[in-house]
Amino acid sequence: MLFSGRTPASLSPNRLTRVLAELKAAGAPIIDLTVSNPTREDIAYPREEILAALQDTRSITYEPTARGLLEAREAIAEWHAGQGVAADPGSLILAGSTSEAYGWLFKLLCDPGDAVLVPRPSYPLFECLAELDSVQVVQYPLIEELAWGLDISELDRLVHPRTRAIVLVNPNNPTGTYLKRDIWLRLQEFAAYRGLAIISDEVFFDYAWRQDPQRVSALQGPHLALTFTLSGLSKISGLPQMKLGWIHVAGPASLKAEALERLEWIADSYLPVSAPIQHAAARWLELTPRIQNSIRTRTAGNLENLQAAVGSGGNCRVRTPEGGWCAMLEVPRIHSDEEWALMLLENHSIWLQPGYFYDFQREGFLVASLLPRPEVFQAALQRITGILRSH
Repeated sequence: MLFSGRTPASLSPNRLTRVLAELKAAGAPIIDLTVSNPTREDIAYPREEILAALQDTRSITYEPTARGLLEAREAIAEWHAGQGVAADPGSLILAGSTSEAYGWLFKLLCDPGDAVLVPRPSYPLFECLAELDSVQVVQYPLIEELAWGLDISELDRLVHPRTRAIVLVNPNNPTGTYLKRDIWLRLQEFAAYRGLAIISDEVFFDYAWRQDPQRVSALQGPHLALTFTLSGLSKISGLPQMKLGWIHVAGPASLKAEALERLEWIADSYLPVSAPIQHAAARWLELTPRIQNSIRTRTAGNLENLQAAVGSGGNCRVRTPEGGWCAMLEVPRIHSDEEWALMLLENHSIWLQPGYFYDFQREGFLVASLLPRPEVFQAALQRITGILRSH
């Protein structure tokens, strides 16, 4: 066979994707509650200021820097400091996206056939990224009875000699659960004792729904284990088209120094981040509070309407997240998640993600984005609540 086993044996779309494509081709007016791109949802952006930042004349000169331009890394560190956590510009490596950052970390930590532990449920991306680097994925459960929290004993059960890292999503997508201080301390001890690295994806960290003194970022110590914290402009600044992600490295001094040196070597092989993006990063981070406020206003309004429409009684409820851009609907298990999604799509032109896309451990979940325009979201809610009341 000509092609490697790192790409899927079949690229055929699943049933839901096929139905969606057929309906769109027929001109059906689909209400899309899966959107993750805020730039397409009429959210207020300081557009002229965003574009003006790309006019920096220094971008005409190519200055390849493996870790990324210092001024961009300093701006990122300053942003994190403004959020109450310390980040060292010298410990940052810039990448084109967090997805690319995962690929670099898998190359750094794993030989082909090694394994990483990833959360379940969570966004369905790890398997794809790991497979592209010939890395095995082992899922660890987030416990529903612990508000989708992490159980260290489950990690202990799943670690084997070829395990190299534990991946966290903080807050998790789609459950919206944040890492808590007590678990973070135990996890650092666990990983350090077993010689494992920790990779914490914190792209949604700024979008908390309420204050919680127990909530913690992986940027906060102590860093007993080698720790990589990922973030980027895609979610922090709501700018997925401005391709800039970053890795912050922390941990014991000797491990950290070697990790940075090796990551710099990997980054130097790709040099993916363009000069205009790096020169504009500081200005975009200055604009970020305004952008985040626009996104929070939209998502908070839609969440409030969702909670009011569904209510606290009946046969459906909203599993209110701690943070993020989406909410989970718990629906009666008289149908599978896929059957619910197909019924809503085929009969009512509403596109929701079924829970199995995220590998929930049981049926009964649909996931809705909170980004759509309010009038669109409200129209979908009227249809959804009517359907649920009839079941």
